[in-house]
Amino acid sequence: MSRTNLLYWLMVMVLGVFCLKLIQLQVFEVGYYRALADENRVKLVDIPAERGNIYDRYGEALAVSQDDGRRNYRLGSAAAQVIGYVGETDELEAEELGLGKMVGKMGIEKYYDKRLRGIDGLRILEQEADGTVVRELRRILPVKGEDLRLSLDSGLQRKAAEIMDSRKGAIIATVPQTGEVLALVSSPSFDPDNLVQAINDKNLPLFNRAIGGEYPPASTFKVITAVAGLEEGKIKPEELIEDTGEIKIGPYRFGNWYFDRYGKTDGRINLVRALARSNDIFFYRLGEKLGINRLANWAKYFGLNEKTGIDLFGEAKGLIPDEAWKEKVLGEDWYLGDTFISAIGQGNVLATPIQVNQMMSVIANNGQWCRPQILMTKEKDCRQLEINPKTLATVKQGLVEVCQPGGTAWPFFNFEVKSEESSGSGKIIQVAGKTGTAEFGPTTEEKTHAWFSGFAPVEQPEITVTVLLEEAGEGSYQAAPAAKELLNYWFQRQ
Repeated sequence: MSRTNLLYWLMVMVLGVFCLKLIQLQVFEVGYYRALADENRVKLVDIPAERGNIYDRYGEALAVSQDDGRRNYRLGSAAAQVIGYVGETDELEAEELGLGKMVGKMGIEKYYDKRLRGIDGLRILEQEADGTVVRELRRILPVKGEDLRLSLDSGLQRKAAEIMDSRKGAIIATVPQTGEVLALVSSPSFDPDNLVQAINDKNLPLFNRAIGGEYPPASTFKVITAVAGLEEGKIKPEELIEDTGEIKIGPYRFGNWYFDRYGKTDGRINLVRALARSNDIFFYRLGEKLGINRLANWAKYFGLNEKTGIDLFGEAKGLIPDEAWKEKVLGEDWYLGDTFISAIGQGNVLATPIQVNQMMSVIANNGQWCRPQILMTKEKDCRQLEINPKTLATVKQGLVEVCQPGGTAWPFFNFEVKSEESSGSGKIIQVAGKTGTAEFGPTTEEKTHAWFSGFAPVEQPEITVTVLLEEAGEGSYQAAPAAKELLNYWFQRQ
């Protein structure tokens, strides 16, 4: 074949391919490309839904949306950790919701985001090739987000934040019979309108210490040891144990605070007195009688070592060690000394402030454990722990004597509440509670966290309050006065 013929047939083949492609485009795929052309004339514009408002238990606004779409947080930093804030969707969120959408990033705003954000509306517009809008083809109206009512008491929340005064730690107040959260403050907090500063703050104001901070519960844990000892039949309410001031096992020494500080002992004491005096020797011996596994099981029965289920993200589990844990995690055997320090809430025992508050509420609520809730709801999540009423009465009496002369919570001795207008005598409120001074870090530095957890009035508890102050010193001198100030505010208003 000549070169001319070859070139001719090549041209025929090329033209044939073009013709076939043209037929495919104009006949077989015309519908597809016509739809694309039509879509170029249609523009979809979102109509953002108004975000639902958030109110406290009395109807006071906590978070509301403005005309420009921004969120107004009425309590500011006083409730930032619990209310949270909103921001634009990140890459992961955008896969579901699209870019530029406002969603909850923390706190209640995040936990209940789907209910708060509502459903966006849509405008379907016809436009020309240059983008000029010809007409609105259809409008789908947005659905406003749901308004939420929380169990928070705005006044109590403000007061708790004021008491903390940027000190590191947390304050929690709840209703023991329902689990309703009246106040929840983590400090230092942040300004929800100035997140850049919060992100760069080395004091971690975005970290919610109330639910995420894990600390040795120290002597507040003696409530668990006391209940376990009575329920397991390892001690009777009237049984006496000698306070020897210290116990020595080989090269190790385990002392009682009263002996170490003043060189004195409490003599032969029963369980109620041991709680009142926070006597370590008594609880070392009771822990020895129980053994770590029984003690750990009772701690877990109270809800320690697991999340409480509060309606906030970022909750920690804490830690209740036992023989199996130490062998698995540390590769070491369990010793009697480990049991001693666990029985007084030290060593590897860790709990969050919300867990300690729950533990105390069980005693206040006659053995009933109620999940802490921030959203107001008629449905309560409570369960009755199988604890003998006599056990509860004995432990409660010990906690009452903690707050009476001779106990460790001296700020509550003869706790009298006066109205702001009164110049005469006020009303005596009986408080039950437990102080705690938690050692942590290298023992040579002698740093301690301060704890107080208690409830009042004793006969018909209205409120459980827990205070944790990081590196603040002793619970009696730091945490108890803070709790007293909050309870004084609460009962003044009543």
